[in-house]
Amino acid sequence: MFDEIDFSSIQIENARELIQRLLNLVEKVSADLRDAQIENQHLRDEVNRLKGEQGKPEIKGNTPKATFQDHSSEKERRKPCERHKSSKQAKIEINREQVVEVDSAILPPDAKFKGYVDVVVQDIVVRTDNVLFHKAKYYAASTQKRYQAELPRGYKGQFGPGIQALTLALYSGMQASEPKILEFYENVGIQISEGELSNWLIKHQESFHAEKDGVYEAGLRSSPCQHIDDTVTRLDGQNQHCHVVCNPVYTSYHTRPNKDRLSVLDVLRNRRKRLFRLNAEALGYLKGLPLSKAVWEILQNWTAEGGEQDLDEGTFLERLKTDLPSLGKQQCKALIDAAAVAAYHAETEWPVIQALICDDAPQFNWLTYVMMLCWVHEGRPYKKLMPVVALHRQMLDDFLKRFWDYYHQLLAYKQQPTPGSRLRHPVCHP
Repeated sequence: MFDEIDFSSIQIENARELIQRLLNLVEKVSADLRDAQIENQHLRDEVNRLKGEQGKPEIKGNTPKATFQDHSSEKERRKPCERHKSSKQAKIEINREQVVEVDSAILPPDAKFKGYVDVVVQDIVVRTDNVLFHKAKYYAASTQKRYQAELPRGYKGQFGPGIQALTLALYSGMQASEPKILEFYENVGIQISEGELSNWLIKHQESFHAEKDGVYEAGLRSSPCQHIDDTVTRLDGQNQHCHVVCNPVYTSYHTRPNKDRLSVLDVLRNRRKRLFRLNAEALGYLKGLPLSKAVWEILQNWTAEGGEQDLDEGTFLERLKTDLPSLGKQQCKALIDAAAVAAYHAETEWPVIQALICDDAPQFNWLTYVMMLCWVHEGRPYKKLMPVVALHRQMLDDFLKRFWDYYHQLLAYKQQPTPGSRLRHPVCHP
């Protein structure tokens, strides 16, 4: 019935407006009905459970692809790149050349040589490169010392740099397990123990950590705006959270047990020693909390005494316990978070982020002076709408098309900004 409504045929403006309001009411009632049906089913299952019944088994039926409700925006956000097929052989490095002759026994007497036909064949050779170094040694009677030649750079112990680099590539890049890597080396002819292989993966990684920290710090300094999000990940059989911090020039991954505000701060500060500062900024974050007048007086006195001084975690928590022993758990957490954020904003030796692009999770509040939703999170609520009126479905489809068209126009402006497009997209210019 709703699919046949044509608003252009309704001449009376008041009637047209009334029908639109009624259709909006139908949408709201339909959405409330869906929510109530889901809630009623949950209540029925709970009543059955309390009665001692097993309840309805959670068996997911086969969902046809046509009716699957996909809330992802990847299809709209990403545009397929034009692919130009290039010559594969042009990128192949030739390691050796070999001439292949025709068997003279099969050639007729009048056969004439007409040159060669080039055919590139790719192959790989896996072999050992075991080196027996003859290290020269000397003895000087004048100094009563022995002198011995050093191994070439990269060689240390019983294994060269090539096999150690390959081990890291197989384990980290290809996700190969240690037993499989060990099996591969044994088949090639390398004699190595399980402990030695394990040590390459878990010990003496300081240079890699230093490089990672350097990349992360440079990425944070590259822009005042950063993207951040987290997802559940498994570590040693336990659920933890992988925090992803990135911008267009880098991406950094940090796994932490929690995803609260202090954990996010630890990520942004790259696990540096926690600091706390109870100043006017920190008190400003606490204005919405139900704190008593006595507590406010203690906090203000604390701020007046040394509000611009940083305290380490142990000192701060001990003073908090001494000055405010009866403070509630939630109030105490908010106070700790506020002081940590204030100390973060006062840092000078580490880049402080001015703006975060993230979702609207509460742990991201206070961290930066500006917080923005990314396009994916902004568009997700619209993808979850399920209008029952055909007109509303068409309106939603048209809106989403305009939404993502504008997104791609902004990306194009970012790549090639011009004065004319700047007037059209003022939000792109800082």
